[in-house]
Amino acid sequence: MKIDLRSDTVTKPTPEMLEAIMNAEVGDDVYKEDPTVNALEEKVATMFGKDAALFFPSGSMANQAAIKLHTQPGEQLIADQYAHVYNYEGGGVSFNSGVSCKLINGHRGMITASQVESSINPPDFYHSPLTSLVCIENTTNKGGGACYNFEEIKKIKEVCVTHNLGYHLDGARLWNALVAKEETALEYGKMFDTISVCLSKGLGTPMGSVLLGDAKIMENAIRVRKVLGGGMRQIGYMAAAGIYALDHHINRLTEDHRRATEIGEMLQTLPFVTKVEPIDTNIVIFNIDGDETHFISEMEKQGVYFYSMGQGKLRFVTHLDYTAEKHSCFLELLSKYALKKAVQ
Repeated sequence: MKIDLRSDTVTKPTPEMLEAIMNAEVGDDVYKEDPTVNALEEKVATMFGKDAALFFPSGSMANQAAIKLHTQPGEQLIADQYAHVYNYEGGGVSFNSGVSCKLINGHRGMITASQVESSINPPDFYHSPLTSLVCIENTTNKGGGACYNFEEIKKIKEVCVTHNLGYHLDGARLWNALVAKEETALEYGKMFDTISVCLSKGLGTPMGSVLLGDAKIMENAIRVRKVLGGGMRQIGYMAAAGIYALDHHINRLTEDHRRATEIGEMLQTLPFVTKVEPIDTNIVIFNIDGDETHFISEMEKQGVYFYSMGQGKLRFVTHLDYTAEKHSCFLELLSKYALKKAVQ
């Protein structure tokens, strides 16, 4: 049995999702003639109470388009030092938009309103880049699936309004936060100028993210997507997967969260584990005592795959294809590994 805990991007479509894909009505989306894409975009925009939404092939492209829409070359955005837009999007902030990042040392990838305010460059001081955008990520990837306190999101919004800054949410795993914190998409729609949401992580589709926002800022989104090479043709097949996922795969995220918590509880009982970071959603980050390569290698021999994050950190991510059967098997493998270590 293969147990793949590298990421929630490794899932495959369910039979029901495949049926939705096969039955999709499609057209040429570059001409905005794909009815299923149009339906997906309208559905997501309505969920968040936004004027417009645009389907993108990837979350990175959606984030990069948002940054481009908010900024001009030579300006600067504010983000946490763990931010995906800085660490995991190939340097796109500088390459695509000519923008620099002012990074904040937050908590588990989350920043505060006071930190944001103190990081804004004086707009009349022309020696420094003009601050024009704040990007936050919820949940935080490198922060271990941590969820923002919504009151802090509101406070950051107030800072952005006061200083005339754009406010973008990288919501790649926002669905997890909404379920874990019992919050609503409409609440988030009121806070942010732009939001990117991913369909191919927790919701389990093969590809796709949606960028949504107010009408004015989204006016040029399709042009930016074209420049970035994101024009797609009969992509309604993938949009159909997204619609199915939104209708059927959001509430089940609680299962992923519960299993992640149970993995964390097991890890805390194992003598070779030195630290388990707080678990808010579906990501488990922990440290072990000794050589992590041996642990990784031994787990791979048992068909278990996961990532090292460097600096002694390891990560498990639960997801749609990590079933109850695989969960029971994995907990047993961890226990057996600990016993094996104890007698060596």
